[in-house]
Order: sequence, then C-alpha cells, then structure tokens
Amino acid sequence: MAMNDEQEGLEERSGGEEGPVEGAPQEGGDRGVPGLAPGSGGAFSVSGMYRSWFLDYASYVILERAVPALYDGLKPVQRRILHAMKELDDGRYNKVANIIGHTMQYHPHGDASIGDALVQLGQKDLVIDCQGNWGNTLTGDSAAAPRYIEARLSKFAKDVVFNPKTTEWQLSYDGRNKEPIFLPVKFPLLLAQGAEGIAVGLSCKVLPHNFNELIDASIAVLRRRSFDLVPDFPTGGLADVSNYNEGERGGRVRCRARIRKEDAKTLVITEIPFGTTTTSLIESIIKANEKGKIRVRHIEDNTAENAEILIHLAAGVSPDTTIDALFAFTDCEVSIAPNAVVIENDKPRFVGVKELLRISTENTLRLLKLELEIRLEELEAQWHFSSLERIFIEKKVYRKIEEAETWEEVLSFIDKGLKPHIKELRRPVTEEDILRLTEIRIKRISKYDSFKADEHIRGLEDQIAEVKDKLAHLVDHAVEHFKELKKKYGAGRERRTELRTFDTIVATKVAVANRKLYVDKAEGFMGWSLRNHEFVDECSDIDDIIVFRENGTMLVTKVADKKFIGKGVLHVGVWKKNDERTIYHLVYQDGPKGAYYMKRFAVTGITRDKEYDLTSGAPGSKVEYFSANPDGAAEVVQVTLRPRPNLRKTKFDVDFSQLSVKGRGSKGNLLTRYMVQKVVLKERGGSTLGAIPIWFDETVRRLNDTGHGRYLGRFSGDDRILAIMRDGSYQLFPFVLSTHFPDNAVTVVKWDPKAVVSAVYWEGEKQQFQVKRFLVEPSREPMSFITDHPESRLAAHSLVGHPRVRVSFDKRSSDRPDEEVDLEAFIAVKGVKALGNRLTPFKVKDLELLDPVFIPMTPELEEVQGMLISDEEIGNMEAPEEEGLEESPVKQFKRQQAIQEVERSPEDPLIGYEPGKQITLGLD
Repeated sequence: MAMNDEQEGLEERSGGEEGPVEGAPQEGGDRGVPGLAPGSGGAFSVSGMYRSWFLDYASYVILERAVPALYDGLKPVQRRILHAMKELDDGRYNKVANIIGHTMQYHPHGDASIGDALVQLGQKDLVIDCQGNWGNTLTGDSAAAPRYIEARLSKFAKDVVFNPKTTEWQLSYDGRNKEPIFLPVKFPLLLAQGAEGIAVGLSCKVLPHNFNELIDASIAVLRRRSFDLVPDFPTGGLADVSNYNEGERGGRVRCRARIRKEDAKTLVITEIPFGTTTTSLIESIIKANEKGKIRVRHIEDNTAENAEILIHLAAGVSPDTTIDALFAFTDCEVSIAPNAVVIENDKPRFVGVKELLRISTENTLRLLKLELEIRLEELEAQWHFSSLERIFIEKKVYRKIEEAETWEEVLSFIDKGLKPHIKELRRPVTEEDILRLTEIRIKRISKYDSFKADEHIRGLEDQIAEVKDKLAHLVDHAVEHFKELKKKYGAGRERRTELRTFDTIVATKVAVANRKLYVDKAEGFMGWSLRNHEFVDECSDIDDIIVFRENGTMLVTKVADKKFIGKGVLHVGVWKKNDERTIYHLVYQDGPKGAYYMKRFAVTGITRDKEYDLTSGAPGSKVEYFSANPDGAAEVVQVTLRPRPNLRKTKFDVDFSQLSVKGRGSKGNLLTRYMVQKVVLKERGGSTLGAIPIWFDETVRRLNDTGHGRYLGRFSGDDRILAIMRDGSYQLFPFVLSTHFPDNAVTVVKWDPKAVVSAVYWEGEKQQFQVKRFLVEPSREPMSFITDHPESRLAAHSLVGHPRVRVSFDKRSSDRPDEEVDLEAFIAVKGVKALGNRLTPFKVKDLELLDPVFIPMTPELEEVQGMLISDEEIGNMEAPEEEGLEESPVKQFKRQQAIQEVERSPEDPLIGYEPGKQITLGLD
C-alpha cells in the first residue's frame, strides 16, 4: 500500500498530461523520491522506484514475517505471542481472543495474522496447552473462533522458553512497551516444531524432528559424538530420507501413507503423508479414479482422532497393484523439498539441520552458564547481606546508633562498628549495604535467632558450592538438563514416522487398463476410439504401443484416442520397457529377389516415435512371417517353397527354438536362398525362458527379478511364497512382483510343500509354552497356527530339519539347569490346528533358538536340491542303456543336427546350399 500511496502523490504532483504543477521544482527533480530522475520535471522512473521500494519490502518480509530466527527458532509473531502469554500467565486458561488482543500491543499487524499464527503454534502441541476446538490437522478442519477457544503456556514452555534475567529487551514498534529480542530457549525448538514460510524471493521449510531424538542428538553434541537427524512427522506414515541432505536446498524427502490390506476388496489408510489432509488425499484419489489410473468403487472417511480412510475396490482389481497405483498417481506419496534457512544478524543464512542443532546446543550451554552465573551472584549477595546482618545484630552494632545525632553520623557509626569484623566477608562493605542495615526493623532484631541464621548461611554456602561445581562441570550440567527434559516430557513422544527405503514404482506397470485398444490395419490407425475395428488389447492411457509393419519396420509410440501408425500393419501390442520375456519371431526377405532370413529378438529399450528397420536394410525387403510370444514360447513353422525345376521337396519344418535370442538389429540366420511361397505356424511349443529367479528385498519388503536382496529361488507354475507372521499365522503369496507383504511378516521364503514348520508358542489360556510341528496347508487366506487367546504369542519357529531350543528356567522357582530340546524328537508332525505338546511344567525364563529359522537359498544350493532324487523317483527310473548298443537313426540325426546347429555359420542356409540341389535330411 505504501507504494501505491507514494505513486498517487507523484502522479498528483506531475500533473499528468496538463503539464507540471505550479511551483513544482523543475531543475534537479524531487530529491528524496526514489526513482525521480533529475531534471525530469516531475516525471519518475518506475525501475528506480521498484528497485528501492521492492528491496525494502522484500527485506521486511524476510526478516520480520516469514523466516525464523537462528537462536530461538521463532518468527517475530510467534515470539510476541509467547511473550504476551507469559505476561498473562496465572496458571489458568485465557481466551484466545484475549491473547490476540494483548499481543497486538507488540505486533504491528492485525488480529487475523496473530490468530492464525497462534492456532498453528498450538496445533504443534509443544509450547501451548490448548482447550477447545483447535481444528484437526488430519482433516484440515479449521479451529473455532478465538472467542470460543482457550490456551495457556505448557509446562515445557515455562521450563525452557522463558527467563527474564537472561532475556535481552527492545522497545516495541510504537515505543510504548518492551519485548524480547530473542527468547532464551534452552532446547532445539525450531527442529522440533518445524517451520514454513514464503517471503519475497526466499522460502523457508524446516521439517519437524522427533523430540527425544533431538535431546539424544544434543547430548551427542555435548559429548562430541556423531549423530544423525532425520524428520519425524506428526501425521506418521512412511518416509524415505536417503536424499534428505541434512535439510538443505537440493534435498528430497519422500513420504508415503501407511496402507494395509483389510481384505481382497478393501484397503485402509491409517496414516497420511506430511503436508496432506484426509480431504486432499481423498480428492487426489477421486481424480485418479476419474482419469482411469485406478479403479475404486467407494471411499469412506472415518477419521477422528486418528486417520482412517477405507478404499473399496472394484471387482477384479488387485489390491497389491492398487497400492502401487495409489503411490504413483495420488497424494499417497508426496515429495517434500526441505530448505532450512534462518535469520542470523539480520541476514538469511542457509544451514543444515546438524549445524542448526549444534548452534542450538551451544546456545543452550551459553544460557545455562549465564543462569548459573546470575544465580551465583544472587547467592553471594544473599550470603554477604546475611553475614552483615549477623554481625550487625550479634556484635550489637545497632546500639551505637543511639549516640548519633545526624543521619551521616548513623552511617558513620555503623561503618566503624563493622570494620573489625569485615575480614569474614568476601567483598567490601558498600554504602548500599549500610543503608539496607538501617532498614532492619526492631522486631526482627529482638527475635533474631543466631542458630537459624547460621543454618541459613551454611545453606547458602552449600548452594554456592553446588552452583560453582555446575559451572566447573558445565557440560555435565547441560547433559543433565537435557536428560531431565526427556524424563519429564519425553513420554508419549516416540517416533511416529517409520523410515523406509522406497522402491521406484513404474507408472505404466501399475496403471489400470482402463482403455480398449483397437487398430484399423487397412487405413493405418490405432486408438481407443476405433470401436468398430479389430480389438487388440486392454491398456491404460499412459501405455506405449509397439507397431510392426510389413516392410520390416518397427515403431513404439504413445497410445492415443486415434493415431496414424502407417500402412501395412502386421502387429500392434502394448509394450513394456525392459520386457525380456516377450520374444518376437521374424522371417523376412532381404530385398525383392534376395535370400530369406529368420531371427528371434526382444525389444527392451527404444526411442519413442523412432522407426527401426528389423531387416538388413535392403530396399524392398518384406516380412514373410511374424509372431509375438509374451511367454517366450518356441514355434515350429512350415515353410513352403515356390515350385521350380529340379526342386523335388517344397515343404519343410523349421523350429525357432534352435535359434538364440538376439537384439532387434541382428541380421538373423539365413533360412534359404530359394523363393518362399508361404510360411505358416505348424506347432506352438513351451516357453524357452525357463523359471523366473526371484529375490526378496528386506529393506523395501518387495519382490524383484533384478538381483536385489535375498535370493528366494526360481519360480514357475504353481510355486508360492510362504510368509510367517509375528502373530503366529502364515500366508501363501503368488510370486507376483507387485505383492505387498504385511509389516509383521518375519519369515519370507519359497514354499516347499514337504518342509515342516516347528513352532514354540505361549498358550494364553493354559499359561504355558506349547510345541508343535506341522506341514503348511495351501490356503489363500492367512492361517493361524497358534490359539486365538489374546495372550497367545509366537516365541520361536524354524523350517530346518532338526531345530533345537535352549530353555532357561527361572532360578527363583527351580534350580534346574538350562536344557536343549530337539523339537523334531520332541513331537511328531501334526495338523495346523493341533494344540501341540507342553514344553515343560517348570517356569521358563528365556527361550533361545539355537539353529537358524531357515537356510537361505542360493543358486548353487538350488541346483543341488534339483539334482536330488526321492525314493519315489528311484522306483520309476528306467534302466540305463548298456554300452556298445547300436544307436537308433533318429538319435543319430538329432545328435548330428545339434552339432550342425552349433557349428553352422549364420550365412549358411538351413536348406538348399546350391540352387537346384536336392534337399537332403539324412534320413534315407
């Protein structure tokens, strides 16, 4: 507004188009008006005005509004609020409207800014004790009107924020009152509460940290030990802080909601990411659902004290994939960019959270030292006057006053009477001391008790010695200060945000297939709007589409409602990046009269919208046969040659499994130099890719096929993954990479149907340890193998052959030595629901599993296990062939064919080495 007022004044003086105002200065311009050019006749420069006024405004906003101070971690409005609350403090709650009104005598802005700052400060639940409806940070609901809610300082704030004796004061904006320059905060308040503000050309974002962890880190600073600081958000959730960068610019913190599977059709969000509300989170889910990224049937918001959002999935939707999609397309995962900046000496300073904590701890140490020094001065002053008082009364110095006739004589007699005894004092006697002695009443002199006076002086001496000892051991005193804070206020402030390392979710892999893809091969168009043409597949609107044409070219492009992809389309399909299991088979003619080649290849990486030539590049090349095999299946095709003289056999079969999978740019193997009439599929074989090796990453608790984490084994067919939970249940999961394992899963291995699970558990009803051994029964739902009593719990479990348990007995009830129990010898294999046998009738102090829970799988161990032959297989084995027997013609041909396949050059044709030569298969 100041800029507008000044501008209006200048416009009035300039006179606009009618010329200068009479009497206005013509030479040299208006001095003191920013931007007014000399000799301009009242005209002014906007750039000059902007440069001066904007800089002043930006500096004011940065220093006085948006960025917290370094030493107390408070913005000016927050500091004034706390100071006003301290002045009003009488132990009872005050109306927020009253607090706002009292703060306005220090703050130059209106009640709205003070009220908002007060509510935000109260919602952080650290320095303000709130009463009434202060809003809900989970739902985003605002607080009630200031006249309805109340507040007072918390006990923590009274302990660590205020001390008038160590506070530096300044005049308020109108000069009528005094306010603190900084509050003497003896705690890293900025890091505990966090801070956020947007100024002109500068923003501040300090993330909140855990109360107890800050205290431990401060103690580590005092003890000169290393420490780490990571954020802890009041909303809980999960966080990946691997790129936190100590809260400085350039860092990133990824926050996720905590989502669990209630059942196959319901997901529950129990904790939300920092910076979001349940309302904004639900809105982002609804938008993603409307765009077709996820498929949700219904959403319920049951949030009250804790967050609870129920997401009901549509029929046939995978909950595991939906969880990934929620992270990829909604606010269930957000990325926060911290930017720790504070005000130091009226200048912004960018600083990391570790340095912030060190500065705060050093400031706390300085304040504690200052408090002790002030306390020492006070105690010594009390000791000095108490000693003077004792001398004045016990030595009858006061009686000499009776002889004095003037006030000067009174002071002189007291001074002379004290001189023989001042050797006992620790500092000289001043005139002020003598004046204080004259103020002692006769009643106090008459009732003076020497014994009590000596006790009081000795007590002061003890306190002085204690304070001096704390000053001599200042670091230990500061450590005790932090430990006392943790003891008094640390309960209930445990870490809420769980630290995880997040895996990167590929959006195209988790997007719901919400579109139906069609292709018009005649006109060369594809898209989801071509409903009257050939259906290709279901896809999402962010998928890539791969296109193969008759001329041997290939293209990968983004899906659209309708897009031209070229004439002569052979195949259209959904393409996934790094897909090594989809194998393409191709037979093409190299030029109009060239030879025919065949190849197997995979397309794992491309440049979008770039055309690739799959032939050798000769003009006029064309594709004779093409097929796409998502499972890498082999094919046997029948090749029919064009009849010609001296060509007696025109049909033969070719097996693609004999070719190795190569890159898309390879030329391929020479099929024949004869002209081919047609190539048709004769037989489709099984997959040539074999089983899939799977790893389990313990950090992110996800499956992968890229070699991260612990190797689980090779999976195919009906193989399953066994997860044993902490609550005494197990569940079998498919080997789908998007599977989400429960947080309480303690053992995740490949399921061996013949493996026996040995378990020791505490039976709640009988109050004793039970032992059982059982085979895992196939089930899609979780199966509990301990009793459902509330006190029942799993103590130990193992999947090895002879698990042993060491049992330590309670020496107070029996003198039995520790025992080792072989669980396999202890009990036979029973059913999952069996109760089991009692481990021991004696009171058990501790149980320790002596053998591993399972033997980690390795490729070498898996190969050995695959070579083992069971007793049933031995009975079915055929007798080995005796040496010296004649080999059958078929085996001879296959063996020769295998040798030829290995030794054949890619340029050698599979048939017809020379034109007109008879085809020979070697079976005559």
